[in-house]
Parts: sequence; C-alpha cells; structure tokens
Amino acid sequence: METQCQRVKLNDGHFIPILGFGTYAPKEVPKREALEVTKFAIEVGFRHIDCAHAYNNEEYVGQAIRSKIADGTVKREDIFYTSKLWSTSLQPELVQLALEKSLKSLQLDYVDLYLIHTPVALKPGEQILPTDEDGKLILDSVDLCHTWEALEKCKDAGLTKSIGVSNFNHKQLEKILNKPGLKYKPVCNQVECHPYLNQSKLLEFCKSHDIVLVAYGALGSQRLSQWVNPNHPNLLEDPVLCAIAKKHKQTPALVALRYQIQRGVVVLAKSFNKKRIKENIQVFDFELTPEDMKAIDGINGNMRYYEFLPVIDHPEYPYSEEY
Repeated sequence: METQCQRVKLNDGHFIPILGFGTYAPKEVPKREALEVTKFAIEVGFRHIDCAHAYNNEEYVGQAIRSKIADGTVKREDIFYTSKLWSTSLQPELVQLALEKSLKSLQLDYVDLYLIHTPVALKPGEQILPTDEDGKLILDSVDLCHTWEALEKCKDAGLTKSIGVSNFNHKQLEKILNKPGLKYKPVCNQVECHPYLNQSKLLEFCKSHDIVLVAYGALGSQRLSQWVNPNHPNLLEDPVLCAIAKKHKQTPALVALRYQIQRGVVVLAKSFNKKRIKENIQVFDFELTPEDMKAIDGINGNMRYYEFLPVIDHPEYPYSEEY
C-alpha cells in the first residue's frame, strides 16, 4: 500500500499525497452518497481527500473519515484533508468563522489544507450563489491580500496545517507572493488541469516559486454542471490517450492521471463509482515513457471545461489572463 501514499513536500514542510480523492458531485447526486464512496476510497488506499464548503457534503465526508479512524483503518494523521473557503466568505473577518463552520460540519479539530476556493468574491450570506431578482449573481469586492492574511491567522491558530489557493492565475498569485509582510506563501494552486488544458505555463510559474499545482477536472468533466461547457469533446475518448492506454493495457483515465503524476502535479481523481475508484488507485502500477508524455503534451488545446462564465464580469475573473 505504500506506493499509494507517494507524497510531495510542500513549501511549509508538510507533505501532500500525490493522488487525491475528489468529493464534488453535481446536485443530481444525493449528498449522502459521499459517505459511502469516501469510506470506500479510504478502504482501497486513498489518503488525500479533497472537499469544500461549497460542495455541501462536508458532514458526510467528515463522517466517513471519522468512521475509518474509529474502525482502525487509519489514524487522523494518515489522512490529508482539504477544505476550501467559499466566495461568500472572502471578507477577512469571515474567514476564520467559515473554517470553524467547516470543522464543525466535519467534526474534526483541524484540516490539513485550507484553500481560497476562487479569487472571485460574492455577496456574503448563507446562499452559496447569491442572486438578484433577475437571477444574476451578486458580486462583491475584496482585497485578496487581506483574505490571505486571515488565512495565515488560521494557520497560526492551528485550525489548518497548510494554506493555499485555487483557480488563481499567475498575476493573482504574484499579488500574494509580493505582498509586504507575507508570512506564509501559498503551498499550492488547485486548478483545472488535464491533457486538453495542461497548464504548462502556470505549472512552470508555480514550480519556480515552490508552489505545488493540484489538478482538478483531471479526467475532463462531468457534463451535468451549469459551470461546464457542454460542447467540448470527451477527453477520455481522445485517440492519443486511448492508443497509449491500449499499449499499456490500462484505461484512458489512468493514463490521464499518470500523466500528471509524472509531471509532479498532485492529481485529484473524482468518481462516485466504486469500480472506478478502485481502478484509479492503480495509477502507481505502471509508467509512461518519455514518448508517451510528449504525445500527451501534443494534444493540449488550452480547452477549459470549467469556464465560470457567470462571473466573467468580475474584476478578479481569473481566465482573462493567458495563464
């Protein structure tokens, strides 16, 4: 089981398992299902669990983790758990309250990693997506450097071991890195990343600052989400990926995950299907050749599934920049 826990050292000295289990599911999937599949993921060897307040299922994911601790499968320190600060809580005075709320749902004492989920601030309140009478999202503005200072305080208070960001472009990262009096650098930037959007420029930027890139949407995307462009081709049907998979007697999904691991990218495998969850952990059982890697680099088309178009007018909309 050891290989499954292959870990990457973060710039604050903590270690993150290179393969993670993603727990986001579209609203069509009952929230309770997260309990079953997260327990199963831990049973087959996943030790890194990625969740968020906005996924609306932290109580079930927390229950799964606690039940696997209670039955002796793992200890708390074996699990690397990530939560994320949602866009309605980016005001500095709301940050710690939001993290405490997640901890209460999870019934855990700390998270291993707390991320700013997106750089786009939305109107504070209970709703995940606050909208006006016309159904338009109500945006808010905040200085992300101030949000970051509040995350640093959460780390100092022991509520989270590490802090990072998600969906930031390199300019937004730079803003934090160049902040006067910066106490802790972000340990990672979690972004959409797969062979059709391989993020090579952002990856290079992050590596140069000792920031780990964490890939979500690594297998393409589920077509159910309002955030997703439904016109994009299905990544897992790509002829190049399929040919490489066939050669190695693996699945295209495993090839897409392995690709990230060999680039030093921490990769999240999201599936609520037990057969595929079990299959995804086999990513450590084979290796791609340099030719395979080059061929996969060749299918990059800078194609984003998650465009977040409803917030395109926000000044911090991250994808107006090339990377």
